[in-house]
Amino acid sequence: MDIFSFLFPKKCINCRKFGDYLCTDCFAKLDFNVPLICAVCGRRAIGGLTHPGCQTKYSIDGVFSSVIYRGITKKLVYQFKFQPNLSDLTRTVGDLFYEGLIQQEGFYQALDQSSCLVPIPLHSSRLKERGYNQASLLAYDLGKRLQIPVRQMLTRRHKTASQVGKTEIERRENIKGAFEVTPLSTKIPDIVFLVDDVLTSGATCNEAAATLKKAGVKRVWGLAFAHGI
Repeated sequence: MDIFSFLFPKKCINCRKFGDYLCTDCFAKLDFNVPLICAVCGRRAIGGLTHPGCQTKYSIDGVFSSVIYRGITKKLVYQFKFQPNLSDLTRTVGDLFYEGLIQQEGFYQALDQSSCLVPIPLHSSRLKERGYNQASLLAYDLGKRLQIPVRQMLTRRHKTASQVGKTEIERRENIKGAFEVTPLSTKIPDIVFLVDDVLTSGATCNEAAATLKKAGVKRVWGLAFAHGI
């Protein structure tokens, strides 16, 4: 045990038992039975693919998530997202994220040699407040496991209000026009996997996907650690 672990021992984020951020008992309460849905209409979809009738030139092609966003998962995301001293939760969340994704056949079928991971960006002011972007941490962790590159292709044009408590229509209006492709993104990849911590209505992923497709990306998929049903 190193001196840091001795001075600041890990506790389960749910039951507070010493040992790790998620003890065996609390891990067993996580729900990996995530429904496969169309990110455009929110209804069930085979393999998590966007329904043909919902697909447009600039819509996202499909989404994949690992756990359901409730109970212990909500606590885990909150700690990871809002507690800078616990940013090393990346390994715990990354393990769950990766294990959930590799169980999905649709995810593997979407992967390609030209694929890259693109984290959903924070606005510069919010990044300064928090000190890190949780989506970037997840993207780099996942990139190492999958051996595919991470590219910071998107920036936030303006600071948006929180999506919490908004209707689906309000969420889409709130995020509209929020992203732009970074000036340094000279070589546009064919396939992009957007990475975020939580997927709710899909408004953020859809807006980011539209921005990337308008820039020349052919396929855009969404990856979220947790799915808010």
